[in-house]
Amino acid sequence: MASPFQIRGNICSERVRLARALQKPQITQGELAARIQLMGMDMTGLMISRIEKNQRHVCDAELVMLAKALGVSLDWLCGLTSESESGLLK
Repeated sequence: MASPFQIRGNICSERVRLARALQKPQITQGELAARIQLMGMDMTGLMISRIEKNQRHVCDAELVMLAKALGVSLDWLCGLTSESESGLLK
């Protein structure tokens, strides 16, 4: 049974977690949040955690910032292209 806090339709959660893990060196949720903050958007490690657990919706502006901070395309982050097209698997 799904968690009562699980959000249906958050299509980027798995890809955010994967992109963090594939960074060289791997980055933490807090480090990803700090990258986004440096780009001018308020984001915390807890917010990243909730996104990855599908407990928080991601708005379009946040999706763009996540892709930029992780160095991946929006298409990849949304699951529209394969992992080999992420630019992280080299």
